[in-house]
Amino acid sequence: MANQAFESVCARVPQPTTAALLGDLVPPREFAKASFKNYLPHSEYPSQSTASKTAQDFALGKRERKGLFGKSELPAGIYLDGGFGVGKTHLLAAAYHSFAGRKAFGAFISYTSLIGALGFAEAVQALSKYELLCIDEFELDDPGDTMMMSRLLNELSGSTRFAATSNTPPNALGEGRFAAADFQREILGISDRFQMIRIEGEDHRHRPTEVSAGEFDEKQIDSWLHGAKHVAKDDFSELLKHLSRVHPSNYGVLVKGLDRLGLIGTKVIQDQSDALRFVSFVDRAYEEQVAIRGAGVDTTKLFRVEHIEGGFRKKYLRAVSRLGALAAM
Repeated sequence: MANQAFESVCARVPQPTTAALLGDLVPPREFAKASFKNYLPHSEYPSQSTASKTAQDFALGKRERKGLFGKSELPAGIYLDGGFGVGKTHLLAAAYHSFAGRKAFGAFISYTSLIGALGFAEAVQALSKYELLCIDEFELDDPGDTMMMSRLLNELSGSTRFAATSNTPPNALGEGRFAAADFQREILGISDRFQMIRIEGEDHRHRPTEVSAGEFDEKQIDSWLHGAKHVAKDDFSELLKHLSRVHPSNYGVLVKGLDRLGLIGTKVIQDQSDALRFVSFVDRAYEEQVAIRGAGVDTTKLFRVEHIEGGFRKKYLRAVSRLGALAAM
């Protein structure tokens, strides 16, 4: 089976306009129909029902009363804080769908990438048109990006409300399980006007802490790709080179519309910049629910141990979990 039978991600050279970048700020396919009605809280964790009600009140503009005779206030934002798999992103998407005004939804990296693509001033101008920004997986492990987002939130706080979730990875085994204190410390200026919503519970997906994507050869990858309609096949090294030439804000365009992506010649990524770009690519593939399998090294084993144990541990662990899930699709 020749490569020509398949599309190539590396052949896609996105040149989106500002309108196209902003148009991508919507909930991913997995949460396109998320609502407060189809969020199913566990009775043994009352905080889940409380979080759902609080998030819904926020989305509908219901004000929180401070004290018995206190004045009703509408918080500048809500921060959904909890472990992996308790429904934070579902509730965030439900808030987005319930909100009646102009709104945007994106992962933390979607906003930082937008700033990188447009420049800070133009990004502020573009995002100031929205009345609600939903920020999924707010990342606190990169001081530069965190400060950039803190500044963005402060610039927009006069006319925009915010809803955010924390980025606890599935296999952190309790490490950094709740990030509210870190969020309040790092988001200077308006963090005290966020309503912190803690959600207890277990991972409803019951994902294993050890994941594997499996090992395949090229013939098996070709056969797997022929089992779907919209597919692409790429050399892994060429994909890493291509990602270095494409701005991360455009990674979603690279996988949009695909059902499956086969990678040939997968191997451990030696350079950290390449590795972090691939992490961003995996995030976009996961949002688009594009299945990924590789011929060569198991795709959950692509990152060096030294990188995983470094400052970007959460990003890598999230990518490993998602690569395992995408391979099983």
